[in-house]
Amino acid sequence: MNLSELHDEGKAVSTKSLFKGTDGTAISLKLLAGGLLKEHITKAPALLICIEGAALFENEKGLKENLTPGDYIHIEANVKHWAKGVLPSELMLLK
Repeated sequence: MNLSELHDEGKAVSTKSLFKGTDGTAISLKLLAGGLLKEHITKAPALLICIEGAALFENEKGLKENLTPGDYIHIEANVKHWAKGVLPSELMLLK
């Protein structure tokens, strides 16, 4: 299996559950260039990893991080955040 096979090609933003364990989950995210994962809040801390492409992560505290392959960001619980595809991107969210 390949992560790119999980997502619909035409959607600007696509999320698919990849793994659900007893203590956490892994979610595959695909953002097209310009695709916006709208602002939201997570109740649990999370880790966002860029697998391919480039994306911009931002939060309500003013944090702005450009993510390229191999980059990751810790997402704080209860802090509003969002992401935008700079290039077509594959990301992995662990929480």
